[in-house]
Amino acid sequence: MLLFKKVALAPCAYPLLLLAALSSCNPPANQSDGQESKLASTAAATAAPAPVTLIFDTDCGPDYDDVGAIAMLHAFADRGEARILATVSSNLHPLAGPSIDVLNTYFGRPDLPIGAPKSAGVNLEARQKWSDTLVARYPHTLKATADAPDAVAVYRRLLAAEPDTSVTVVTVGFLTNLRNLLASKPDSLSPLDGKALVGQKVKQWVVMGGTFPTGKEFNIERDSTASQIAIEGWPRPVLFSGSEIGSKVKTGLRLVKEGAPGSPVRHVFAISIPYAKEDLQGRMSWDQTAVLVAVRGAAPYYDTQRGRFIARPDGSNGWQADPDGPHTILVQKMAPDSVAHAIETLMLHQPDRANP
Repeated sequence: MLLFKKVALAPCAYPLLLLAALSSCNPPANQSDGQESKLASTAAATAAPAPVTLIFDTDCGPDYDDVGAIAMLHAFADRGEARILATVSSNLHPLAGPSIDVLNTYFGRPDLPIGAPKSAGVNLEARQKWSDTLVARYPHTLKATADAPDAVAVYRRLLAAEPDTSVTVVTVGFLTNLRNLLASKPDSLSPLDGKALVGQKVKQWVVMGGTFPTGKEFNIERDSTASQIAIEGWPRPVLFSGSEIGSKVKTGLRLVKEGAPGSPVRHVFAISIPYAKEDLQGRMSWDQTAVLVAVRGAAPYYDTQRGRFIARPDGSNGWQADPDGPHTILVQKMAPDSVAHAIETLMLHQPDRANP
């Protein structure tokens, strides 16, 4: 919300001086037009940008950076920087959907749509067992991931209702849902097939996935067939936050120390950080970097490079630099500690009315 200072204008109040004052109270049309134009330009320059409309797609379970990413998402929404259409699971594990629901409920958005694959896909639990604690300790209504609607139907319904080239899709998990979306047929939700619907409605796709210039990364590898089909068939711009980006950004220690005692986000990190020796200096923030750039853009945090993602059947990837390529990757610019501070500040965000 913009706050404008009210300025009182002196009236032309004295009748004997009225004629003399007319020129100052009513400047020539061209001068008035110039002033109005200048004011309009100033207002436009200082106006806050429109919130980024997005659909968030997460595996929410094998690791716990997803929890930090969801916290950031709600922080952005509360700040007016993002508008969340849905939080979708790409993980078939029974607690993935309920864990998302816990976080949405805590941040005051219990009615956000949640979808899940109805096809074959990846089913992985949280190795640190934090999802069991979330579901047991915090309010939610979704009982199991299988009870969520079909993710493809959620995507199609929401995309069809939005303006053209307006929706950012953010994936921080497997690409099962996006492969299924591209393959979807016209239906009562939209007369367009999936690829045409994406081409019409999506602005960009931000992917936490891949390793650059080459490697094998978890999100891409676990459903490698879906990954290859989705990446090669996606008709809109794609931005990748590779594993080498998030691995340098360590977060969680400040959250555990300073976070609200009743926060499920803090609770997850407090459970999980002691689980592995490598996390005692903070957990790698793969998913959070994708959310950060999806909402705020790469600058000033990262540089970018255009090219083409080379998806291989075994889930590994290569990268071909090309200034005219359809894909973009993040390249380190800001010091990782500075990026971590920005991310963790967002992860510490609390809703106005947190659940007890």
